[in-house]
Amino acid sequence: MKLQELYDLAYKWLLINGSKLIIGLIVLLVGLRLIKTFTLRIRARMSRRKVHSSLQPFFLSLAITALYVLLIILVLNIVGFPLAVFSTILGGFTVAVGLALSGTFQNFAGGVLILLLKPFELDDNIVAQGQEGKVTSIQIFYTVLITADNKTIIIPNGKLFNEVIVNITREGKRRLDFEVRLGYYVDIDQVKEIMLETVKSTTGILADPSNRVGIIALEVDSIRFAVNVWVQPANFLTTKIALQENILKNLKAAGVRLLGT
Repeated sequence: MKLQELYDLAYKWLLINGSKLIIGLIVLLVGLRLIKTFTLRIRARMSRRKVHSSLQPFFLSLAITALYVLLIILVLNIVGFPLAVFSTILGGFTVAVGLALSGTFQNFAGGVLILLLKPFELDDNIVAQGQEGKVTSIQIFYTVLITADNKTIIIPNGKLFNEVIVNITREGKRRLDFEVRLGYYVDIDQVKEIMLETVKSTTGILADPSNRVGIIALEVDSIRFAVNVWVQPANFLTTKIALQENILKNLKAAGVRLLGT
């Protein structure tokens, strides 16, 4: 084909499609400007509504990407590009990516729901997936806990959000329960008085709600005394150790014969 023939074909194509190209270009430029304006507004709105900092980039990029895709499809449609081929390629790519990253998407969805619904927040103590610890980081794909013995636990958000989560910190106080087994030969009133005085003198125990000491069960060879006190969640283990030690020392000091002695 000669150069003149190519020129003629190009000229005819421009005559037929030139207006479409010009309109498509105008729509593209206007659309890009509108997307830029929309980006600034949505960023400001998320800041005003105090959307979590980990979610802001995600929502912003998701919205912008969706707008770009819609703009490209609109421009291609105006120019006259066959969208059936484009849709087929995009659909196949989406299915392939979805299958390859199904586990990742589950963790991602769990992270988004955790950040939105807030079943726990940073510095909360929680029990989840058989682990108990302080929440030190909430990421899109995983949550990090630090246990009382300083171990780092990393839990995928997909599993975390789909299982039971016990938030120990949220209510601001936690009940500490333990039992003391003594023989039938003890003076019940004396034992209760010693335990109550020990509760009052032990550091870290809250006065409200009221604490409780009493017999919880009568067994064949022993009496089981229950001790129920309220503490701050952060002081739970320290207070439990101190209270148990103080009760044991005070019972011995008062001459109360312990079981097995």
